[in-house]
Amino acid sequence: MRSFIPLLLAPLVLAHPKIPTPGPDGKYTLSAPGIEAKFIAYSAAITNLVVSDRNGVKRDIILGYDNASFYPVDPNHPDYGAVPGRYANRIKDHTYVVDGDRFFTEANDGNGTLHSGLNGWSRRTWNVSEVTSKSITFTIRDEGNSSQGLPGLVLGKVTHTIEANSWSTKLYAVSKTHDTPILLTTHPYWNLDAFQNPATDLVLNHTLSLPFGKRLVGIDGNTQSTGALPAIPAGDINDFWSKPKQLGANQGNANWVGNCGTNSGCSGYNNQWVVDRDPLDVTASKPVASLSSDFSGIKWDLYSDQAGVVVYSCYWMGGANELKASQKGPATNGFVKSNGCVAVEPQDLIDGINHPEWGRNQIYTPKGKPFEASIQYKFSTF
Repeated sequence: MRSFIPLLLAPLVLAHPKIPTPGPDGKYTLSAPGIEAKFIAYSAAITNLVVSDRNGVKRDIILGYDNASFYPVDPNHPDYGAVPGRYANRIKDHTYVVDGDRFFTEANDGNGTLHSGLNGWSRRTWNVSEVTSKSITFTIRDEGNSSQGLPGLVLGKVTHTIEANSWSTKLYAVSKTHDTPILLTTHPYWNLDAFQNPATDLVLNHTLSLPFGKRLVGIDGNTQSTGALPAIPAGDINDFWSKPKQLGANQGNANWVGNCGTNSGCSGYNNQWVVDRDPLDVTASKPVASLSSDFSGIKWDLYSDQAGVVVYSCYWMGGANELKASQKGPATNGFVKSNGCVAVEPQDLIDGINHPEWGRNQIYTPKGKPFEASIQYKFSTF
């Protein structure tokens, strides 16, 4: 019988799937009817997303770089297409308390923490764990305090799936050894004109709808959370719920400058809207956001089970990030300008770990449920 054991085991070993290597451009390419997307292991990022405009012309509508090897060394590091973690977005005053113990995270955003500091998940190369004809799965092993002030081992997994006219992402993370904050999202930057509009290379002409966004996460002058969740009146600069409007519709409003941080003079948007949907709509069956461009006729509808949506209209893009070759349209100078893009990030409420009054569960325990989130963009033309 001993002589047969290797023969019995051999098929099991050989059947283990081999992970393919990326293409000649250093990226993994997935495609389906009406869509093609590319991904890299660095930050589990999406780098390209190509759909057709109303005239059938294929447009790459997501920001990134042609050179896949540039992402890790980019000095500006805008988190293009990345998965930030283990705790995305801001932690006020780079500190929080769990079970009476105070932790201090890295202050890399003024006195606050952004995307877990300079060694967060959006600054690491993930493992490519599975590649199929329509999906790619990345995994990460995050040891305790590899990002300052975030204790315990966490295992993370991200699966991007491309189907007909759709890009969806499943986010998963589990705490193995210690109670710890977890909050994940995707961080795509969009220009639905693919910078080909001869009249403008900005996104102020893009129309945004946030049908459930009747409240904001309040921010102070440094864009850190205050704990308030103010209501948004109809007609307000931050009102995208009463009806859709262009991102630049309120440029003449007295609050346009400072709306996303008075101390920096940030103009436009870098805010989070609360998704106040019907509690019975647990399947996230209606879009939480829609974005469209009259020039290209491209539109996406965003579906997510997360409690908020961050919208950032790229105020701090100062012209240092080079566009892809296919995006250097007639109105551009070859670089992304302020207001040249918009990032949309569905995620739980920013800095919820410091606001227990909100009732958000953002501390995950080894014996508790894992973190899970679902995000889907559906593309169409009009």
